[in-house]
Amino acid sequence: MADNPEIDALTPYARSLGIALDAWEDGTPILSVPFDETVEGRPEHYHGGATGGLLETAGYAALRAELARQGRSAMLKPINITVQYLAAGKSRTSYAQGRITKLGRRSANITVEAWQDDRNRPIATAVMNVIMAEPEG
Repeated sequence: MADNPEIDALTPYARSLGIALDAWEDGTPILSVPFDETVEGRPEHYHGGATGGLLETAGYAALRAELARQGRSAMLKPINITVQYLAAGKSRTSYAQGRITKLGRRSANITVEAWQDDRNRPIATAVMNVIMAEPEG
């Protein structure tokens, strides 16, 4: 598994949820979060906000990985994020991976899926629209 400092440096929010880099697949990171009291909503189920946080983090990770491959850097600013909750996340590890559907000079569109035991049965999906601003400095 290749290390990428842009991906390995998760936000404090992501770290507080326990989100971590699990693996790389075709140059795109797969993130995971174990189930514990930090992400629990109703008993033995993920809180919807924790699932949303995993999806958002995975989307940004996919975009940062692609920008790094292209030798680009940018400040990422969300335009909107739409989450679809498909099934309750149960008390086990959840995974998420983003896929860039459009990458322009100043904006990107990303789709993200989260799953647990079976990748073909996602528990939630998201669509993200992001502005890529010039880095400050």
